[in-house]
Amino acid sequence: MTLATVMLLLLLTGATCYLLLGGADFGAGLWHLAARWSRHRRAEQEVIEHAMGPVWETNHVWLIFILVVAWTSFPLAFAAVSEAYWVPLGIAALGIIARGAAFAFRKAADDPRSAYALVFAVSSVVTPYCLGAVAGGIAAQRATGADLANWWNPTSVYAGLLLVGACAYLAAVYLTADARRSHGPELAAVFRRRALVTGVVVGALALAGPGVVRADAPALYAALTGRGGWLIATSATCGALSLVLLWLRRYALVRIAAALTVATLLWGSAVATYPHLGRPDLTVATAGANPIVLAAVLVALGLGALILVPSLAWLYSLFQRSAAGHEQA
Repeated sequence: MTLATVMLLLLLTGATCYLLLGGADFGAGLWHLAARWSRHRRAEQEVIEHAMGPVWETNHVWLIFILVVAWTSFPLAFAAVSEAYWVPLGIAALGIIARGAAFAFRKAADDPRSAYALVFAVSSVVTPYCLGAVAGGIAAQRATGADLANWWNPTSVYAGLLLVGACAYLAAVYLTADARRSHGPELAAVFRRRALVTGVVVGALALAGPGVVRADAPALYAALTGRGGWLIATSATCGALSLVLLWLRRYALVRIAAALTVATLLWGSAVATYPHLGRPDLTVATAGANPIVLAAVLVALGLGALILVPSLAWLYSLFQRSAAGHEQA
């Protein structure tokens, strides 16, 4: 295994963490908006804000990790993606900024129906959509020039919608257990119903995917049903299992199943498109940086992980203890 391949695996690991943690964070913004019309509005928003409070900024550490690893380890691919998708990536960056500012100002305004709450919710949908559209274009190897068609095409639109749905599903699943722990079974049932409905909708959207991709990007379709097929099938199986676990109210296990559903979909797409990185002429071997640079980055990441990983583990551990203490109180 080459150093470039190792760096790609680390890049995918960071993307997985961002998808499972930051993605659920984005999805929570959508449910925060939906709570405005619920009779449990205050309780729902309390659960969401408590879940997001300690980690909403921390989750973007994984985005920074992805960017740093990408531009230092695969500079040619990073340049091609930046040129081809600067519009959706710029919108996503603005969405992240607006979302963070609106979340902070909404708390200060202490008005759940303020414009800040609306900006927070809208940016929580727009940002993952743009990131999904970019991911769809990269998977279809369309990172060529600054062309609108690179990200405004059936595959990219489908990927954007699928990512928004996946984020909403993850958030609803995670919040179900949080709501039961902090407010009891009645509020947990609210998020459970939302998770079930969202899961069915996302499942139906996923079933439509093969037809969309086959018509728009036949090479990607062949790769997804070929080399990456077993991971895509695993994703579908875990998705169905997560719905069963939700129905049975197995809230701890459903978190694992939902996370595997999304993670295996990401890795299946990566396996299917390997070794290409956005364009047919850019591969892990041709786009990788000098081995000396890759080795230096790998060492730096190893040293940084000694601080970052325990710190994040401690943060999440403290957060869960805090939630448990709130329940006992």
